[in-house]
Parts: sequence; C-alpha cells; structure tokens
Amino acid sequence: MKFVRLQDSQSLPFWRRPQALLFIMAMAMPVAFATWSALLNNFVIEVAGFDGSDIGWLHTVREIPGFFAIGVIALIIFVREQVLGLVSLIMLGAATAVTAQFPQMGGILTVTMLSSIGFHYYETVNQSLQLQWIDKARAPQMLGWIIAAGAGATIVVYLLIVLTWEALGLTYTIVYWLSGGFTAVVALICLFAYPQFESPHPQNKTMVLRRRYWLYYALQFMSGARRQVFVVFAGFMMVERFGYQVDEITQLFLLTLVINMIAAPMLGRLVAVFGERRALIFEYVGLCLVFFAYGGIYYFGWGVALATALYVVNHIFFSLALAIKTYFQKIADPQDIAPTAAVAFTINHIAAVFLPALLGYIWLKSPGLVFMLAAGMAVVSLLLSMLIPRHPAPGHETTLQGRLLAPAE
Repeated sequence: MKFVRLQDSQSLPFWRRPQALLFIMAMAMPVAFATWSALLNNFVIEVAGFDGSDIGWLHTVREIPGFFAIGVIALIIFVREQVLGLVSLIMLGAATAVTAQFPQMGGILTVTMLSSIGFHYYETVNQSLQLQWIDKARAPQMLGWIIAAGAGATIVVYLLIVLTWEALGLTYTIVYWLSGGFTAVVALICLFAYPQFESPHPQNKTMVLRRRYWLYYALQFMSGARRQVFVVFAGFMMVERFGYQVDEITQLFLLTLVINMIAAPMLGRLVAVFGERRALIFEYVGLCLVFFAYGGIYYFGWGVALATALYVVNHIFFSLALAIKTYFQKIADPQDIAPTAAVAFTINHIAAVFLPALLGYIWLKSPGLVFMLAAGMAVVSLLLSMLIPRHPAPGHETTLQGRLLAPAE
C-alpha cells in the first residue's frame, strides 16, 4: 500500500490526486443511493403495500446507523479513513443490489439497515476527508462542484430509468442489481487504484465534544430533523396523493437534479462571497415558505403543479447546507475534523431515529400538520443561523462572543 503526503499529491497525475478521488466517490455513491430512492416509494407501495406509518418506520430504521455514526471514531483507530469510506461504499452498493430480493416488510427493513450502514459511514468519512483535503479558501466553490458532480451522476441514472423503464420493461430486480453493482465495483477499483493520502494534521481518535462548537451541533441537529420531513414524505406524497408512476417520479427527480447541478457551483460561490451567515439565513427563510406551502396543498387543495415546483425549490435550498460545513471548517482545530464529523453526523440523526415513525402516525391523521411542523423547524434554524459571525474563526464561533478584527470590519 503506497502512502503519499497530501502536500506531495499534486505531483501525481490529475486522475490520481485526492480531489479526483473525492469527485469519483461523489459520482459513484448516487448511482446506488439515487436508484434506491427513485424506486423506493413505488416499490414499497406496489410490492409491499406500505402505508404512511410503514414508510415512517422504514426511514426510522434507515436512520439508525446515522445515529451510530460516532462508531467511525472507534473504527479509524484500526482502519484508515480513506479505506473505511471505500469499504462503506462497497457495502452500500452490495445491499442496494439485493433490495428487490426481499419484498416483505422484514426483508426490506433488513436490507435497508445494511445499505444505510454503508451510506452513513461513507458520508461521515467523506465529509471529514473533504474538509481535510480541500483548502479553506477554495472549499465553498469546490464543495459546490462536488455536489454538482454527484448531481450529474444522478441525472444519468434518472435519465436511464425514464428512457428504459417502460421501453425495455425493466423490473425492480434488474435496476437494483445494475445500480448497486456499479457502485460496489467502482469503489473496489478505487480501493486499489489510489494511494493512501496522508493529511498534515493527524486526526484525534477519541470523541471530541467541545463547548465552543455548540452552534455547529445545534445547526446539525435542526438540519437532520427538518430534512427527515422532506426525505420521508415529500416524494411519498407525490405517489400517494398525486399517483406518480416510477417514470414520472424519476422525471421529477431528474428535473430537480438538472437544476441542482447548475445551481450548486453558483451557490458555493455565493457562500464564498457573502459568507455562511447570510447564505443560511436565505436558505431557512426560503424553507419556511416552502414548508408552509406544502401544508397548503392539504389545507387548501392546491394542485400537483405547485407540489412539483416546491419539490424542486426545496432541493435548491438544501444545496446551501454546504455553508454549515464551511462554517465548521473555519472554526475547527484541524485535528478535530474527523471525530467531530462523526459526532456531528450522530447529532444530525438524533431526531431521525424517532421522527419518521412519529410523523408517520401524524401523517395518517393530518399530512398537512407534518409539513407545518417542518416549517417550525425551519424557523428555529433561522434563529440559530443569525448567531453565526460574518467572519467565523477559532475563538469567534458565534456573535455572542467578543468580535475579532477582520479585514472587512
């Protein structure tokens, strides 16, 4: 196994540099995950007969590994982060591949748990590697491009589903096998094709929970809680209320991703120019309006056109969440990045463990109320974002502290 210091990696061919590996992983992961997501609602309704409560329980099970992402800290004592990330990606792909082989409730929950372990451990390590391998000055723009790369890969997946699902008479089995297998094979190749990159700042391998990071933790918690409403119920609504078929829901996902692919790099640039505080305030004001409008679909009978538009706009606002990452990058000690990424991922998923199941029961009584609760969460996030300084730095993590001198102030 070859080891290369991060500062020496720029002498490698472009395709073997750490930034290239980040882009490849960003494009490989959505092939499995996006396919799983695109087919999931139709699969569980048509094959397994799920209702709102069942889908809530499925997503609760899916989020349990995210809650235990803190286990990454223990694993990186024995396994390098880069290796752990790629092995987790292989696990995600393999579990996705066999999803359609288990069409009953128990089987779906088991396979979902396995794929979720791969997804969440990959995401935890990936976020850590991004912040370690990308320079602070370039981070917002680079993260925007990485988001766009993942969106581009997802677009290809959605296009293939839309163009071939009816034309070739595809089945859930075939599509899950192809997508999951692709992700697993790409990750396996990367495991052997790339050297091990050595960060200049060795990471702490114990749990890091610092008081001065409290605002970052709070933003992560609210982000996880709010996102559950969208991830679990927005797509489910399109199938349950408006009768979207597999190719139709995939077309919606495709439209969303095309717009996101164009918008993400620009949003990254906006974060770099205007700062994390303004970017997140803009995001949360927008999400408040979006979730109130989602509720209006049920309370006022608004139609499918508005629901489609809200779905797209919601995704665009979510892209601004990269500002939470760059905020942490600016306030963190470099050696805290890996353990704090694991802690933050666990905090992000605290609500995710119980919220989908709880909201699933509320959904059976009042779907509109679920979206009203999400709007309330967005308001809390907005209030928290106002505490971010214009120029965050160690010792100047929130506006509640004494202001540091900054060039622009």
